[in-house]
Amino acid sequence: MKVATNEARVILRTPYLKQREFISSKAKRRILRAGRRSGKTTGIAIDCVMKFLAGRRVLYAAPVLDQTDKFWTEVTRALAGPVSAGWYRKNETSRFIEVEGTENRIRAKTAWDADTMRGDWADDIVLDEYALMDEGVWMKVVAPMLLDRDGTCTFIYTPPDASACVKSRAKDPMHAATLYRKAQADTTGRWAAFHFTSHDNPHLSKVALSEITQDMDDRSYRQEILAEDIWETPGALWDQGMIDAHRITIAPEWLESVVVGVDPSKSGKAGSDECGIVVCGVDGEGVGYVLEDRSLRGPPEQWGAEVVDAVKSWEERAGECYVLAESNAGGEMIATVLRQIEPSLRVELVPAVVNKYVRAQPVRSRWGREECRIVGSWPRLEHQLTNWLDGAAWSPDRMDAMVHALRRLLLHRREISVGSIDL
Repeated sequence: MKVATNEARVILRTPYLKQREFISSKAKRRILRAGRRSGKTTGIAIDCVMKFLAGRRVLYAAPVLDQTDKFWTEVTRALAGPVSAGWYRKNETSRFIEVEGTENRIRAKTAWDADTMRGDWADDIVLDEYALMDEGVWMKVVAPMLLDRDGTCTFIYTPPDASACVKSRAKDPMHAATLYRKAQADTTGRWAAFHFTSHDNPHLSKVALSEITQDMDDRSYRQEILAEDIWETPGALWDQGMIDAHRITIAPEWLESVVVGVDPSKSGKAGSDECGIVVCGVDGEGVGYVLEDRSLRGPPEQWGAEVVDAVKSWEERAGECYVLAESNAGGEMIATVLRQIEPSLRVELVPAVVNKYVRAQPVRSRWGREECRIVGSWPRLEHQLTNWLDGAAWSPDRMDAMVHALRRLLLHRREISVGSIDL
């Protein structure tokens, strides 16, 4: 028979004010937007341990193992006594603590897309660093998990900077911010939104925090410390209003020319682990169109197949359809990969023009003169257009692919019509 002793007691930290606010919330859906070192993980660990002690099954998930460390450390610290006394069983490999013979369990795992989240269930689920997860984690897997017992879900995120967004698994880099807005607008009590900054944590050194923030640029400070969602970056070539003003839902039935721009990933370059694949076209009036963003992460055979499929999808709707890539950025490799898949594929290579910013300016200028349209919604491409700045540490692969394609389409038509390449 197990006997409760002081040595077997649960040790929980005392939550501070902002932590108590979300811990005490009765909403079925909670979303926390919080600054770095603000205490969000410690607070959610307290909340989860309390739910576990109440007999519930709790599941905490974050994209990578390192991101689960803080939560797991807090949980194992709180429950160390009962585990040592044999009240609970701990599995360090799979990171769970359970009451044997029951479904009462608390677990920390990694998950970044729908497939990595399958195979489990819980009464209470926490999705940490949610901004970096694929939206399918929630919509395809977690929401159905909660149906049987009308469970709860908590979303946690710190607004990611632009380079983190590039590495995100999300189709829309701002999907967590959009969900936060939804929670703010909810009047039913089902959703609740909580916002706290690094300054709200009373346990941080105010002196150290002040010194660190002086070393940060304004955008990083607003996102990482103040936990502000930034939808677009001042100084970027495009803004969301411009993109939205020139958005259409259906592409023209016939186009003079369609170009599939390809910008391959560059090993070792921050934020450039995707292959940019953007399909653009031009009509008989000289208006350019962004038709599709097919960019993806994957080996050459995967993105190569995507490029070939893009050409086949559009070639019957255009006078010509071909692939364009930069000759001094892996162009020969691209041509080799594509021709191994489809030997007859037309692949053209062009030299780079000065730098990314200068190369994009003429396309931006045409957009400003209402000579470009975007067909449908392409959140990741649009995020790069509205957030990339000249000199940024991350590479805008999707923007590059689009710019290559539109430059060729608009320059080429201009050459033919007026004998000039001045955009």
